[in-house]
Amino acid sequence: MALVGSLHKELAETISVCRVLVVGAGGIGCELLKNLVLTGFSNIEVIDLDVIDVSNLNRQFLFQKKHVGKSKAQVAKESVLQFCPKANITAYHDSVMNPDYNVEFFRNFMLVMNALDNRAARNHVNRMCLAADIPLIESGTAGYLGQVAVIKKGVTECYECQPKPTQKTFPGCTIRNTPSEPIHCIVWAKYLYNQLFGEEDADQEVSPDTADPEAAWEPAETAARAGASNEDGDIKRVSTKTWAKSTGYDPVKLFNKLFNDDIKYLLTMDKLWKKRKAPVPLDWNEVQKLEESSDLQVESSTAGLKDQQVLDIKSCSQLFARSVETLRAQLCEKGDGAELVWDKDDPPAMDFVTSASNLRMHIFSMNMKSRFDVKSMAGNIIPAIATTNAVIAGLIVLEGLKILSGNIEQCKTIFLNKQPNPRKKLLVPCALDPPNANCYVCASRPEVTVKLNVHQTLVLSLQDKILKEKFGMVAPDVQIEDGKGTILISSEEGETEGNNSKCLSEFGIRHGSRLQADDFLQDYTLLVNVLHCEDLGKDVEFEVVGDTPDKPIEKTTEEPAKSITNGSDDGAQPSTSKAQDQDDVLIVDSDEEPSSSSTDVNMEGPNPKRKLEEGDESVRTKRMRTDPPAAQEEDDDIIALD
Repeated sequence: MALVGSLHKELAETISVCRVLVVGAGGIGCELLKNLVLTGFSNIEVIDLDVIDVSNLNRQFLFQKKHVGKSKAQVAKESVLQFCPKANITAYHDSVMNPDYNVEFFRNFMLVMNALDNRAARNHVNRMCLAADIPLIESGTAGYLGQVAVIKKGVTECYECQPKPTQKTFPGCTIRNTPSEPIHCIVWAKYLYNQLFGEEDADQEVSPDTADPEAAWEPAETAARAGASNEDGDIKRVSTKTWAKSTGYDPVKLFNKLFNDDIKYLLTMDKLWKKRKAPVPLDWNEVQKLEESSDLQVESSTAGLKDQQVLDIKSCSQLFARSVETLRAQLCEKGDGAELVWDKDDPPAMDFVTSASNLRMHIFSMNMKSRFDVKSMAGNIIPAIATTNAVIAGLIVLEGLKILSGNIEQCKTIFLNKQPNPRKKLLVPCALDPPNANCYVCASRPEVTVKLNVHQTLVLSLQDKILKEKFGMVAPDVQIEDGKGTILISSEEGETEGNNSKCLSEFGIRHGSRLQADDFLQDYTLLVNVLHCEDLGKDVEFEVVGDTPDKPIEKTTEEPAKSITNGSDDGAQPSTSKAQDQDDVLIVDSDEEPSSSSTDVNMEGPNPKRKLEEGDESVRTKRMRTDPPAAQEEDDDIIALD
């Protein structure tokens, strides 16, 4: 059952023998595996770290209720073999960032296809394919929007060649278990609002995720955790709303469950906290004993604006209790079975989300936010759409056929829009761009300049926040170019841990010093120029200067693109608080195949924006860059904020 008659003989033979790697077996991955075997691909390897959750079943059609708690990769393989038993499929229940999947592993394939949902994994696969010199087809979806792009070393831009807006999509396990940014806590608080007072959604669970793949690396252990509450897919849970009703929406009981009991349960997942700071539970009675801060943190110099004040932890707890009581009363007024609808302009709803998110930020050792900040970052959730995944998966295979035919020059970057452009097109192709000479990943000699305070920056911060988090390395080794080859950081366990708590200046690093960072897994070397600076902004540990993905490279075009939005900005800055249609999906209203970067929108700074009116024929090319979704490492589940 394959498209044998539709393909010329040479291509059909190539397809039947070539080995392809599919990274991710979620929404896009399920559709992609089906498309591949029905096209005639018979040697496929698929890798996914995630396990199946009940919320996946509405769109990831290879999975059924009985599969809940099992490996996505393994079940996807078994399901595909049922309708294509001759296919040779190998499944890995693992992270693609595991050192076992090195450059030599990637060289076994003629083609790699990404069906991922988070930037860290995308960056890693991008670098592995560059090192192995293997073509990569990148993809992603966000609601009704989607994108497919081809990446080939020395021929096209790599995934990291161009600026990426701040990530606005997050894994479900990050929201529930390991938040690391205020936006994670704000999304969690919005989920909680719906779970308690609105329409319940399995995708918006707020309780600790017992099947978090990072908490249990062994497949058997992961399945056992999931099976503790899901027996053969028969979900036996008391919903958050049912439990809350049983308490009469008692604010104190809600507080202690959400911010004490659930946090203590998270602490039992000890693997989560080996490399993270553990959360600190809050107890209602203990919090009420605290003295209220007489010196409120103020977001700006306009201290008189109430919404720009950052409340202390006791005030947040009291605001939480008052908002719960108010929302409970509103629910009672509507009668049995009633639901409240989230509205950021509804004061009790904003009080609830502001207080709940700030309490969670405090628990996870983050700087708390003002009501103004929370309101600007809170927004609506864009659901994952099965048909979008299907369209994008089909486009991935079509681009793959061009590559295997030896016609990579015919490949395009293709964008799926929410509405037809003035030429009535939903799918818009763009010509591939050449590599960016200033890219710190695929340039011939990758180099960056980092501004920091050498007397305050710790070696551990250099390793975790700069090299791993900012520049996407997995296991960096760092050598100081001081003529001695001093080893500052080693990826070998136990060699340089003693350096972690020391400042860079203690190793002779000063203004103008150069560091060589090597990631042997990624076959990647980055030169880091250090600029000492003592006047960095508040809470800013470092800044990257020069031509890096945080600093968009200005491009000139005959018809410069116009930055647009279909929603209100609501005072938010261009980061996670952007309006809905300002998310990172390119929108191109032209079928004349412009260069995929000639229409880039400058995402830096609060650009003036206008609303695109229906039928506006004057705008020829518009686009916003897609950094597709994020949910578990290899899923496509979306949490996108307006």
